[in-house]
Amino acid sequence: MTTVLLATFDLMPGGEPEGATLPEALATHGIDARWVRWDDPAVDWAAADLVAVRSTWDYHRRLPAFLDWARRVDAETLLLNGAAVFTWNADKAYLVELADVVPTVPTMLLDDTALADGLTAALARWGSVIVKPRTGAGGVGVVVAERVDDPRLEGLVAGPWIAQPLVESVRTTGESSVYVFDGVALAQVDKVAATGEVRVHELYGGRSAPVALDPERAGAAADAVRAVAAMRGANLAYARVDLMSWEGRWVVSEIELIEPGLYLDVDPGNATRFAALVAGRLDRC
Repeated sequence: MTTVLLATFDLMPGGEPEGATLPEALATHGIDARWVRWDDPAVDWAAADLVAVRSTWDYHRRLPAFLDWARRVDAETLLLNGAAVFTWNADKAYLVELADVVPTVPTMLLDDTALADGLTAALARWGSVIVKPRTGAGGVGVVVAERVDDPRLEGLVAGPWIAQPLVESVRTTGESSVYVFDGVALAQVDKVAATGEVRVHELYGGRSAPVALDPERAGAAADAVRAVAAMRGANLAYARVDLMSWEGRWVVSEIELIEPGLYLDVDPGNATRFAALVAGRLDRC
């Protein structure tokens, strides 16, 4: 039987929320799939027909080790999206590069060598700004600032960072996540932040719900994935494209190519969609 390993981390041995539905969906294609820790030395990655990185939600804290692992796996078997793409996507500086080819939330790079000057320039350009770590996940370390001496900046985690305008629509319209599998936008989850928040994650009071796929947002997401594939010379299997309404159009706020949560507890259909993607990739091997 074909074997697929679904990579997770030690705090989530059963994978992402409702993770059991993913091996079940893969089993309908005759695929034996199981969740394993990415850093488990006992796992024989080379014995798998395919490895899919899923809920490795400690990678941003252990980036060098995670990328070394991904390179080793990539050399031994089929790793969806691949280590080179992971390396590029792990640094949110990619948004500056992406902005040259698709509509993207404006982004500036900041570091400790000129933090005050960088913040001054960002604030002059946009007013209120969001500062977040260039390697980060789950909204950790996100800070809103309105001036260089804003006391909220004491909450900065280790840099470097990116600065972006505070997109006010996140507090009203919210954010949309569009799932793109094999280049086709297939599902959408809309997320709204809690009152007074800018982060849409449930941890911070946000709400998520599956909605009908909006053609405009689907097109923006698919265009972004095609652009990245062309830029990186990569055959992208999956992506979650996060979109915000900025200056009258939907623009990319992030594109997740490493371990985007499938929101299986919100949209169980993503288990079926992801399983079909994996089965198709295996058929083409």
